[in-house]
Amino acid sequence: MRIGITGHRGLSDTAERQVRQELAEAVKAYSPDELVGLSCIADGPDAWFAQAVLDHGGRVEVVVPAAEYRNSLPDWHHATYDELLGRASDVHHTGLDESTSQAHMAGSELLVGLVDEVLAVWDGQPARGYGGTADVVAYARRTGVPVRVLWPAGASRD
Repeated sequence: MRIGITGHRGLSDTAERQVRQELAEAVKAYSPDELVGLSCIADGPDAWFAQAVLDHGGRVEVVVPAAEYRNSLPDWHHATYDELLGRASDVHHTGLDESTSQAHMAGSELLVGLVDEVLAVWDGQPARGYGGTADVVAYARRTGVPVRVLWPAGASRD
């Protein structure tokens, strides 16, 4: 089973703990031998999901939205990004250079096209900018890829 991830960044510590638990539980529903998680491995749910897949014994494939993508992520996340990228069984590139919202959406569209299901850490609200979680959910639904929303009761985002 090929599962992709999309989700809000900037969650509170409490929401992070809840989301990490929900992601771990979602991943455990699949046989490790058949589980492939696809992620852009940004800080937050992308990286948490990739780590949960690896911890469960599955494989991770990474989608890189742009050549400059890593540099657009917070400095404190670079070590985690590098580690997860190094553990990827395959890496998919959009071919774009600049890390823009258009590149991020192109990466998400590539990811959606490679999976059987998308897990969305999503509060159900519209995207705050093009390429946000709501846009990815809408794209997946338009293209017929099932979406499972994970959002802890009472959680909020910055």
